[in-house]
Amino acid sequence: MLKSSKDKFHFGVSSMKCPQCGSDNPANSSLCQSCAASLAEPGEYILTETIRAPAKELDSGAVFAGRYQVIEELGRGGMGRVYRVLDKKLGEEVALKLIKPEVASDEKTIQRFRNELRTARKIGHPNVTRMYDLGEDEGTHYITMEYVRGEDLKSFIRRSGRLTVDKAITIAGQVCEGLAEAHRQGVVHRDLKPQNVMIDRDGNARIMDFGIARSLTGKRITGEGAFIGTPEYMSPEQVEGKDIDQRSDIYSLGIVLYEMLTGRRPFEGDTALGVAVKQKSETPPDPKLFNPQIPDELNRVILRCLEKKKESRYQSAMDLLSDLEAVKKGLTMAEKTPVIEPKLRPDDKKKWQGSVAVLPFANMSADPEQEYFCDGMAEEIINALTQVEGLRVVARTSAFSFKGKNVNVRDIGRELEVEAVLEGSVRKAGNRLRITAQLINVADGFHLWSERFDRDMADVFAIQDEIALAIVDKLEVKLLGKEKASLVKRHTADPEAYTLYLKGRTSFMMMTEEAFERGLNYLERAAAKDPVFALPLAGISLLYITRSYWGKMRPHDAYPKAREYARQALEKDKSLGQAYAASGFIKGFYDWDWTGAEKEFKKALELNPNDSDNHVFYFFFLTCTGRHDEAVIEANKAQELDPLSSNINTHAAQTLYWAGRTDEAVELLKETISMDPAFFMAHWDLYLIYSHKSMAQEALAECEKAAELSGGHPLAVIGLVAGYNRLGRMAEADKLERGLRDRSQVQYVTPMAFFYIHLGRKEFEQAAGWLEKACAERDGFLPWILVHPNPARRVPDLPIFNDILKKYGLKS
Repeated sequence: MLKSSKDKFHFGVSSMKCPQCGSDNPANSSLCQSCAASLAEPGEYILTETIRAPAKELDSGAVFAGRYQVIEELGRGGMGRVYRVLDKKLGEEVALKLIKPEVASDEKTIQRFRNELRTARKIGHPNVTRMYDLGEDEGTHYITMEYVRGEDLKSFIRRSGRLTVDKAITIAGQVCEGLAEAHRQGVVHRDLKPQNVMIDRDGNARIMDFGIARSLTGKRITGEGAFIGTPEYMSPEQVEGKDIDQRSDIYSLGIVLYEMLTGRRPFEGDTALGVAVKQKSETPPDPKLFNPQIPDELNRVILRCLEKKKESRYQSAMDLLSDLEAVKKGLTMAEKTPVIEPKLRPDDKKKWQGSVAVLPFANMSADPEQEYFCDGMAEEIINALTQVEGLRVVARTSAFSFKGKNVNVRDIGRELEVEAVLEGSVRKAGNRLRITAQLINVADGFHLWSERFDRDMADVFAIQDEIALAIVDKLEVKLLGKEKASLVKRHTADPEAYTLYLKGRTSFMMMTEEAFERGLNYLERAAAKDPVFALPLAGISLLYITRSYWGKMRPHDAYPKAREYARQALEKDKSLGQAYAASGFIKGFYDWDWTGAEKEFKKALELNPNDSDNHVFYFFFLTCTGRHDEAVIEANKAQELDPLSSNINTHAAQTLYWAGRTDEAVELLKETISMDPAFFMAHWDLYLIYSHKSMAQEALAECEKAAELSGGHPLAVIGLVAGYNRLGRMAEADKLERGLRDRSQVQYVTPMAFFYIHLGRKEFEQAAGWLEKACAERDGFLPWILVHPNPARRVPDLPIFNDILKKYGLKS
């Protein structure tokens, strides 16, 4: 099916529409200001009068010219749209470029195409993409060429920042070899740029689009004097309209090499004309200004390529290749750019083998509300991969901590200590999805795998399965039969139910009362939409547990509901680890059935050993039952899976403190606060340790910070009351206590808060009353007081307290 759009691509227009998100951008933009997608091809402009001609567009599945079945659109630029298609005649995949009507309107232009392609087809070289044919169907001209799976060099540079010296020389050398063969055949590229260099799946450079640029630059297209080019990569003689030979390609390659090593081009400007003028008249900045690690010899090679007079440049691609090889051979270890690999201790090496981080997918849709869907896609892939034994998968909290930050993917990988990073994007329009995903090797920044999917919403589950299986395959992790079944398991076949579940999970993770209510609504609707969908039920169970444990909901109101939802989830799916974890938490911290709780926690870990939350629940249990050494081991496992989680690091520090390793706990808490200064629990735990060490002023400062950040959480308030009393600031302590009592009249406040206030004043009778109330209500903070490392925070060994604890089975 053919349809048309009225996009404008010309020099001097006021705006350009982004092909990805549809937003308007200034005409001289290289990247979309909304989504950072390429506009046409960055820096490429057609210098001509305004043209309003429709450009053909093919839907996925359409058959063009009775022969080419469209698989997906690969991109669009100044020439037209490019598609990955199946050539039904040959049974092979090829690239199909539809030429814009305004470009193909002149018969002389088409004839030049034919002549150039006839010559270009003679180029047979591993570093050159083969050109096949020029054809026409119902007035639409097209070019077919070899389809190369991989990533263009421009995208790679943008993602990596800059390349290592070794990698840049290798790519430039391969481009030289391809150019040398083309030049031998009498073909000059004339539009060499990173967008026209593909890095295939084996890491080899492949030059694209030979034979096109020369056809377009030879004569006027519109009769008003037009040319297509990319000013950022043009040679001076090309800007001036003079005769072009192989030395123009060498100039362009010099700019590409400059960009690979510095992450920027030598000449930038606000307009295409401004950049073109600089190519003709300005001396390029020394590359070493932007990357001091460039060896002097290589620096001289780059600048020689960029000589204004072509007689002063390398005269052939082979001459340039010879010098590049000499530079590479002559590099000493001291001169080489250090290989970008993480510095690991010997015992850390194991952590990097078979390890991956899945970043949140970028939302390329115009609707910001689709953010939840993008996050949910990544989270579901994380959850699927955690089923694979031997594969370390960084948890959501750490992987998502880089969202919205301009951080290089390889730096993210090193920070998370993983072998590979998966990143991607989602564009959703109605019921159609375009999902891209690429698995990147942290060591060198190259793709291990990449794919683009143009599908209906109903195919989202199949896409997730394909991505997860590709990751396992590329990381060479052995996959057992039962693990593969878990990896591609369908939790629901209903896209609407799945969407509601993703919204619920995203809301839940915000950890505010408003978000809890919103998340609960979405999860309940998801469960109602698909009666066999177990994940929303487990999510609701965990939501109620979280609300109660953080002191936001009365235990008797929360835990019975949590138990019922966990039961329903397991009734529908007995392999759901998070439902067992929820059940274990309920049995431990509400029923005080510690034997039954451990059985559930172990089942959760057996089903899903790579879920950091399962390890967190289990080390909570181990700490609360006094098994501190085991708790520290479990905490370390949780940290490995989710190294940047403030919650996990804080509770891991708490576990160290309870195990008697106080100095280590303080160090970890300080690191956590430096990473996330707004996480109130880290300040609260530091307050507890300073109190234990009789550091009154330091303790009070941390407690005040915890109270400020939490909006007056009862735990922080009771710490302030104790601190003010200790320092003789009685009036302030009394005011805080009255405020807490007033609050308890309108919302739930843990009884343990008032227990500690009276215990601190040695008002044992009033403290006992609050202890009984806490026992009767199954207060979530109660079990911890039996094993607390600070005697001042444990229940005194007095009959008035012992009788209550024995009555409720907390003491024998």
